[in-house]
Amino acid sequence: ELIEPVRASYYRREITWNVFNEKANRFANLLLSRGVKKGDKVGILLMNCLEWLPIYFGVLKSGAIAVPFNFRYDAEEILYCAELAEVDIIVFGPAFIGRIEANAEKLSKGRLLIYVGDGCPDFAESYHELVADCSSKTPDIPLTEDDYGAIYFSSGTTGFPKAILHKHQSLTQAAEMEQKHHSTGRDDVFLCIPPLYHTGAKFHWMGSLVAGSKAVLLKGTKPDTILSAEKCTIVWLLVPWAQDILDALDRGDLKLEDYELSQWRLMHIGAQPVPPSLIKRWKEYFPNHAYDTNYGLSESTGPGCVHLGVENIHKVGAIGVPGYRWQCKIVDEQGVEVKQGEVGELCVKGPGVMTCYYHNEKATAETLKDGWLYTGDMAMQDEDGFYFLVDRKKDVIVSGGENIYPVQIEDFMRRHDKIKDVAVIGLPDRRLGEKTAAIIEVKDGMSCTEEEIEEFCMELPRYKRPKEIIFSEIPRNATGKIEKPKLRKMYGADRLVAQENQA
Repeated sequence: ELIEPVRASYYRREITWNVFNEKANRFANLLLSRGVKKGDKVGILLMNCLEWLPIYFGVLKSGAIAVPFNFRYDAEEILYCAELAEVDIIVFGPAFIGRIEANAEKLSKGRLLIYVGDGCPDFAESYHELVADCSSKTPDIPLTEDDYGAIYFSSGTTGFPKAILHKHQSLTQAAEMEQKHHSTGRDDVFLCIPPLYHTGAKFHWMGSLVAGSKAVLLKGTKPDTILSAEKCTIVWLLVPWAQDILDALDRGDLKLEDYELSQWRLMHIGAQPVPPSLIKRWKEYFPNHAYDTNYGLSESTGPGCVHLGVENIHKVGAIGVPGYRWQCKIVDEQGVEVKQGEVGELCVKGPGVMTCYYHNEKATAETLKDGWLYTGDMAMQDEDGFYFLVDRKKDVIVSGGENIYPVQIEDFMRRHDKIKDVAVIGLPDRRLGEKTAAIIEVKDGMSCTEEEIEEFCMELPRYKRPKEIIFSEIPRNATGKIEKPKLRKMYGADRLVAQENQA
């Protein structure tokens, strides 16, 4: 079963795996009837809904390449990505009518626009009307692991996205790995909240696909909505949502006895570094929950190339060890492996590595070397073989010749009981080049002063203490990552970072 409940508006839709397969077949046969050939590309621009995944698999069954679009893209980004990936068809929903219409003439030139929803605009064709007359039988399209299956876009937080091309082998690897990592069984119920265009959401859900178990697409991230959802057994949260649940429990806004949670066996977090203090708090409320975290990127088909493992909660704070069928290493700027315990760039190798950046040989050559994917993330490996993410390579602050890694400071500052969220960035400094600045979001109903923060940070080495304290909201993207480029632009450090990236 695939279920889409929405408590706020009191509706709930569900389909069985059999109907799921029929819907995927109908869409595949629709595409084939319109002349779609193996290797053609179909863009998907939908909010999470019950049609999303059958459409995605219908694309794959037709032999075409699935191209999910970020739902936050504006009209120009949609056009840019459609042209970059050479998309032949765009499937879109009601939330995107205006953005598609803005460039409808350009988008429809040589492309078919298919609308999923009520009230089809005149520049598109209706999905529901089109598939109604299509066969529900599996199309006779032979596929191999070497056929191209998907193009995903990089997060685009540092400019226009890059198109990431994957073979079916990557998709199969990610699905099998997810089921194996979390031992997803027939009786599990997986709660999926993040947007399905994101590789993390899709491939965590695919553990349910491999197991043939139930999954829930939940609209809404409020603590009460999450805790009330469908008696789930596996829940994937982002840090802010987990924090909101804990804060609501701390305040007494929610009481655990009001919910049926005995079946919930695993809480895992991905997409960003996880503060150990958060997991410690979580285990105080939920002592019987297993905990896990995954590391990955769209270039590695999403989460799991590095994987903590539910048996390793004593290593919370680490991203883990190489995932199922993966290898890892840490290298210096010359590509030479560093000694254990030293910081360098994390590289991964395995069957989920991308084929290339589509039509971008230069970027591909910079990122793929001898089969290794250079992630751009700085990491270190401890004496037990566990990898710890230190920061994005581009986020390293160089202050007076010292390399400062913001995540280390952020993890420390999140221990403060008044801090809801924190982001550390480098700001221009005439003498030091850069100085550390902490943007702090204070918990609801609380107040905090610079003096309190400065006193709290006295435990840090002097060079790591923030030189500037700013109280403000922390912007995060749809996958939960702090939007550091946006913060740098807000506080006048965007040009500095561009110069550092060019150096």
